[in-house]
Amino acid sequence: QYMNKFGFRKALTVGTLFGAIFFVILLSANPEKIFIFAVLAAFALLLHRIFFWLPYHVDFAKFTDSLNRGREVSAMFATRSFLGVLGPIAAGIIISKSGFDILFFIAIFLYVVAAFIFFRTPKVHEKFTWNYRETWKHFCSKEHRAPMLAIFANGAENAIAIVIWPIFIFQLLDGNYFAVGALSTVVVGLTLILQLALGKYLDLDDLHKYKTLRLGSIFYAIGWVAKIFVLTAFHIFIAGLYHGITKIFTRTPFQTLLYDMTADQGHYVDEFTVIREMAMHSGKACGLILVGLLLLVTNIQWAFIIGAVASLLLNLIYYRKKDVQIGKTFDM
Repeated sequence: QYMNKFGFRKALTVGTLFGAIFFVILLSANPEKIFIFAVLAAFALLLHRIFFWLPYHVDFAKFTDSLNRGREVSAMFATRSFLGVLGPIAAGIIISKSGFDILFFIAIFLYVVAAFIFFRTPKVHEKFTWNYRETWKHFCSKEHRAPMLAIFANGAENAIAIVIWPIFIFQLLDGNYFAVGALSTVVVGLTLILQLALGKYLDLDDLHKYKTLRLGSIFYAIGWVAKIFVLTAFHIFIAGLYHGITKIFTRTPFQTLLYDMTADQGHYVDEFTVIREMAMHSGKACGLILVGLLLLVTNIQWAFIIGAVASLLLNLIYYRKKDVQIGKTFDM
């Protein structure tokens, strides 16, 4: 509801500035009061995500062209991947030459520049019309059950990919930071061109998106199962390269379909974005809780089974897609 008074553009700007504040806290951290600074940093990061991602998703759905959305989503992911390769290399050089303080100053500067750019984006004239009860009603409704389960599964799979897989690699390589970084850089670099090429194919029609997601999710799930048996650095490279390729054929059509579905909501675009974010974060939390319970009885690599199952559930995103239009199903 604060968006109605605050505005999407201001929220996006403030959320970016909270990202800068996060690095200001890291820059100012005192080892003697590390717990206090850790709490402050976590709080700043939480506010960054709360203020930033909702208006970001709304803006992306509103300002992208439905005929070229596959290419635009691909360009977004390719940019992230490129920076994911360039960032660690540049950070390593900066840290070795000048230390962490200069690195944090650069991060703060980049966030401030980004905030200025976001503040100049066009205004989005949307008003959030649901109260808490209505929001939960839509979130749990039959009409949204399939896409919400797909987004929930996406959140669970993301949590395992972002948290559990890096921990597993770190344990396997005995804390060899260079090996971890080098393998990740090579894998991302090899999949970058493929990411850009896929977007054009997806924009041909929705059928291409559905078929690509269906096949991609199957091979992506196989990749999670294969990761259970990873034993060496070479295995990590092969598994990472395979998973990086199949992830492109899973993530890109999934996000394209999701932004299509969001844009289809018309003036309910912000309401739908709220419930999709609820599903996403619920999936992340439940995925990590389930992994925690699994670790009580078995080894960490068996958590990848959860990632495989979640990958297959992504296909629910296109189940009854045309029915998931709030303006038609819930005209309040």
